[in-house]
Amino acid sequence: MKLSQLTAYLESLAPLAYQEEYDNSGLIVGCPDQDIYQALISLDCTEAVVDEAIATNCQVIISHHPIVFRGLKKFNSKTYVERVVEKAIRSDIAIYAIHTNLDNIMTGVNARICETLGLKNCRILVPKHNLLKKLVTYVPVSHADEVRNALFEAGAGNVGNYSECSFSAEGTGTFKGGENTNPFVGEPGKRHFENEIRVETVYPATLESKILMALVLAHPYEEVAYDLYALTNQNQQVGAGMIGELHVPIEAEAFLYQVKEKMRAHVIRHTEFTGKHIKKVAVCGGAGGFLLKHAIAAGADIFITADYKYHEFFDAEGQIIIADVGHFESEQFTQQLLYEIIKKKFTTFALRLTEVNTNPVKYFI
Repeated sequence: MKLSQLTAYLESLAPLAYQEEYDNSGLIVGCPDQDIYQALISLDCTEAVVDEAIATNCQVIISHHPIVFRGLKKFNSKTYVERVVEKAIRSDIAIYAIHTNLDNIMTGVNARICETLGLKNCRILVPKHNLLKKLVTYVPVSHADEVRNALFEAGAGNVGNYSECSFSAEGTGTFKGGENTNPFVGEPGKRHFENEIRVETVYPATLESKILMALVLAHPYEEVAYDLYALTNQNQQVGAGMIGELHVPIEAEAFLYQVKEKMRAHVIRHTEFTGKHIKKVAVCGGAGGFLLKHAIAAGADIFITADYKYHEFFDAEGQIIIADVGHFESEQFTQQLLYEIIKKKFTTFALRLTEVNTNPVKYFI
């Protein structure tokens, strides 16, 4: 298939608009129109991974971490980033990154951590704002259901775990068509009164073009009247970190033994135990220190993340246990997650999980 088919599907699940400002998710190397027959999935894109793609005849590498975060001004093989990009281009291998946009969706990286740890009642820890919009349109009574259904089919009307959400109010609309019009109801040159339904529904801003296309195609009028409103509401399905609960409270030391085993961590750096059993668990794959105050506010007993610096551990202040399992360790299950996501959609497309351990951190035990 074409590379664009694969990337379009991934971005329909984890839109690029959901990535953090510092990030560089998306197609980093390659042409959207190139043919691909096999993909290699990895947490990082290193020289060894590119070599593996070459050896196994993969045309695209799908990595969680972008190989390029900032602009490259020179390509002279001085850094590993330059060498990776140069080798990929010479070998006609595309590189695609799906990073914080995958972190920030309800079924993404943090959801897989929660699943691995056996948590229930999971939700986004810090939902994002300004990602939703509202559509208001006016439809003749006879076509209200048809328009509603088209909007729902295009992705409108989802609120949390509810779908097909809308509001309707009946009223009277007026219009007068000009000489060159062919109105659905009424006559050109005469003011017409029509019983109409005001239909309101919310939608993710990333779906706006699709929503409006569905509206125009389903609406019977030549000129469709509609209003768009930007919403500052939180989107409960998108955001940073997650929090969930254990089925049964457990002592902190026993829980850390479980975390170490389930997360395949060589070592866990943690703050002093608080003396409480562990019930609520907050998680964030990768460097999640910026979420600590939110984890505390949400009542978490422990915060599992990575990349904590020495002085940052003091911020726990006896209110919560910080558990640093390591960056690679916290995100390693992302590879299998991507494999499952792609295989579910493209059942016959060849996928490989890298055999390269890209973790740059080694442990002397």
